[in-house]
Amino acid sequence: MTPEQLSEIIARAVLSMAEKKGYQIQLPEKIVVERPKNREHGDWSTNIAMQLSKQAGTNPREFAQNLVQELADTEGISKLEIAGPGFLNIFLDTASAASILPEVVGAGASFGAGDSYSGQKLNLEFVSANPTGPIHLGGTRWAAMGDSLARILEFQGAEVIREYYFNDHGAQIDRFARSLYSSAKSLPAPEDGYGGQYIQDIAQRVIESHGEAVLELPEDQALETFRAEGVELMFTDIKTSLASFGVEFDVYFHENSLHESNAVNRAIERLRANGHIFEKDGAVWLRSTEFGDDNDRVVIKSDGEPAYIAGDLAYYLDKRERGFDKAIIMLGADHHGYVQRMMAMCAAFGDKPGENLEILIGQMVNLVKDGKPVRMSKRAGTVVTLEDLVDAVGNDAARYALTRSSANSNLDIDLDLLAKQTNDNPVFYVQYAHARTIQVRNNAESFGISDERFDPALLDHPTENSLIAKIAEFPAVVKIAAENREPHRIARYLEELAGNYHRWYDACRVTPLAGKDVEPIHDSRLVLNSATTVVLSNGLRLLGVSAPERM
Repeated sequence: MTPEQLSEIIARAVLSMAEKKGYQIQLPEKIVVERPKNREHGDWSTNIAMQLSKQAGTNPREFAQNLVQELADTEGISKLEIAGPGFLNIFLDTASAASILPEVVGAGASFGAGDSYSGQKLNLEFVSANPTGPIHLGGTRWAAMGDSLARILEFQGAEVIREYYFNDHGAQIDRFARSLYSSAKSLPAPEDGYGGQYIQDIAQRVIESHGEAVLELPEDQALETFRAEGVELMFTDIKTSLASFGVEFDVYFHENSLHESNAVNRAIERLRANGHIFEKDGAVWLRSTEFGDDNDRVVIKSDGEPAYIAGDLAYYLDKRERGFDKAIIMLGADHHGYVQRMMAMCAAFGDKPGENLEILIGQMVNLVKDGKPVRMSKRAGTVVTLEDLVDAVGNDAARYALTRSSANSNLDIDLDLLAKQTNDNPVFYVQYAHARTIQVRNNAESFGISDERFDPALLDHPTENSLIAKIAEFPAVVKIAAENREPHRIARYLEELAGNYHRWYDACRVTPLAGKDVEPIHDSRLVLNSATTVVLSNGLRLLGVSAPERM
């Protein structure tokens, strides 16, 4: 019995009870049934009695007791219990609990999908590292989590556009150009410039493209050459790194285009029309304190140059004009103080902070090897990069490690642990479970065992009950992960599912012992094995991690 089927059964029972008792109630659009935190409290639980008792003019426990009487003879329900202020805990019989398995197998890659974001067009901006150096670990974390979040939201029906904001305007680009130029001329890096092997590599590539003559140009012309070509080369390297990490973007948006296309001025005029722009001391200001910001913000400085927030104003308006219902921006820990002014900007445009604009903040990532922090990169010199992590542990382990913890927490990645081919390594543990399901299927098919023959009532071993219950949780886990923007819920769920599967594998045979005949229980267990394959595969796919067929 699926949660949806149980929800419909409860709805019919509530209406029947209301008619008998004379209750005047209005059913919610959907009666929610959830897994109790403690499995001893049943297979499913609902708080419908607490939702509707006031309408019925009674207390929740009395409402629940009347509902128990209405549901008592329902086929598939073995027991009903009232808990706390009026929760109704529901226990299913073995056949009803296991009946979900053919649905899981039949749904295949779509099992767990939902429609909670159907019809919504979301712009998800993540990574957006400046094109002045390779992607560091913080950006790598957002690459893994952002791509996973996009997959999860799409699985819940959303149209998601993955967007990379290319910061190719401003002082940091000037410093980057000077750093390349200095390296090309074998001079020390500027005091405020960039260092590392990658600067030398890109400078050399510019020289190879233009010849040594580029160094004989007047300095301003040479700097412009290193600026234009160096930024393009760096950005190409960034895109290549992300693609090799399994992260592709739909849109690469250039900050410079906002200034070249008059988008900044259009945004200012929109805000001026809304009454939120004023002038003081020769500068143009956004009256952001009216929307919760701690200071009004300069948009155009007194020298006529745009302030940093000017690009943000234009970029946000551009997203909304492109038809996005919500802009979700993933930023690093050093941007925490920026959230307030961004939300004020959203409100100044007449939008709703949190509804039309959402900002996620990620914390720092540290690598640990031999119990000590890894601090230096061969390529970047001062930071650890995406390539450093992938070279050490591979794409799958890197992506899994970066998504299995909440973005709100600092993350230490143990390189020694991720290199192990043991159950202590969480990604190995989950992937091995998937590979084992494939091996079991192949072995079973060699015996003529088929998952087309299924008797759910035969799956009554305790480890089977636990595994079935965990499989049935998957759609709810995905929905919550989407709603809370928490891909780590998928990873932690997969580890629990793998643990249930390994315990079942140790206790129950899908193939008969030598010399024994195939029995119906073997066919039914193969269905359970196949359902596990589906859920492990779907969950790993949502994390951007492969589901190997052999390890």
